[in-house]
Amino acid sequence: MIGRSPHWGDDRVIYRAADGTLPTIAAAMTDMEQPDAFRRVAAGRAAFRTVDLLDLLTLLDRVSAPVEAEDA
Repeated sequence: MIGRSPHWGDDRVIYRAADGTLPTIAAAMTDMEQPDAFRRVAAGRAAFRTVDLLDLLTLLDRVSAPVEAEDA
């Protein structure tokens, strides 16, 4: 690990890759971030948080919405 810094509105961990580059990964995807309250209580019994499923539903609704044709 090289450091932590906010990037793209996210708390990110910066690390040195084998090729010498400095990529970043969301801190929440590492063991550097403490699990949130939901994950602690779920103790591995729930694959997804409710808020994440609602965000997914919103995204799927946007993607599947019909595209309005422009006037020719």
